[in-house]
Parts: sequence; structure tokens; C-alpha cells
Amino acid sequence: MARYIGPKSRIDRRFGEAILGKEKVLSRRSFAPGQHGNTRRRKTSEYGVMLAEKQKAKYTYGVLERQFRNMFEKAAKADGITGEVLLQALECRLDNIVFRLGIAPTRRAARQLVGHKHICVDGKVVNIPSYSVKPGQVVSVREKAKSLEVIDAALAGFNHSKYPWIEWDESSKSGKLLHKPERADIPENIKEQLIVELYSK
Repeated sequence: MARYIGPKSRIDRRFGEAILGKEKVLSRRSFAPGQHGNTRRRKTSEYGVMLAEKQKAKYTYGVLERQFRNMFEKAAKADGITGEVLLQALECRLDNIVFRLGIAPTRRAARQLVGHKHICVDGKVVNIPSYSVKPGQVVSVREKAKSLEVIDAALAGFNHSKYPWIEWDESSKSGKLLHKPERADIPENIKEQLIVELYSK
């Protein structure tokens, strides 16, 4: 499978942000990875800045190039601001919704839960991480998976009120997508306009 499975800290150091790992890695090694990471680097070109922003978005949401391109093309044809529509589509992926609901500690873990058939959408098991959740649909933990320690540990102390576009029901361990998130509600540090400019070249 053509998915990045290497060290998470390498990606974090590459972009100077805790995208996949934790902040403590950057506090120890704030320079880029590789043999020449700690040496002075040349100024990045305008194209390089736009490309880096696209790569950062892909790594953040765990999406491959072809998937990302297809999502961008759909966003470009949809009503609204292309960059915002793209981010909304990424946020509404099933693996991301599972992560936002606190069912999994990371998007990678959320993807694994979905792939192992531990997650249901409207009561039906869905094992496709890229499944697009629609407003009004309910994402829940499968009945026989509710006792999993990894899910209990992730949910312990999780603040569900920080994402106003989803509603959590603790008793049934399920969450409802109320509406697509506004750009201001998406916490990811992604400059989506640079991605739009890159694909427009």
C-alpha cells in the first residue's frame, strides 16, 4: 500500500509542526530531518511553498495524491470557496469524524478502527475510511467494540464541545454530524488558498 508508514517525527520536523506526532519531538529537534537538516538551507521558492502546503494537508488527513486531486476537482466544481469546500470534504471523511469524536486518539488509529469494522454509520458497519459522512448521519461504535480499551482510553476526558458541528451521545457512544464545519471551526493550520493556487497553475 502506498501510504506513509515511516517515523511520524520525521514528518513533523519536515514541516516544523506536530502534524502526526507530539510537540516534544520538535522541542528536542526543531530542524528538518536528514543529513543536512541542521545546516543552513536555501530560500524556498513560491512553488515550493505551495507544494509544501499541499503535502502538509495530505499527511494531516492521510490522503494519497490521486484521492486528494479528485477531491480538489470536485471542490472546484462545487458551489462556494474552493479551498474551504476542500477542507470540508476532508473533515467529513469517516476516519476524520471518528477522530474528531474522540473515539480514536489519532487519525491513523481512527482509520484502523474503521478498517477493522468497529464503526457504524446509521447503524450499518462501514469499513471505508474515505466514506463521506453527510449532515444528519450518525457515526457510532459497533456494539461488540464498545468494550475495547483503546476506545475507552481515547474517550476518557475528551472534550466533545470543542467541535460545534458534531454532537456526541455518551450513552450510545455515537456522534451526529450536524452540519459541515465552517472554516473558522477547523483547527488545522492549513493555508488552503496556496493549494488552490498550486492546482490552478
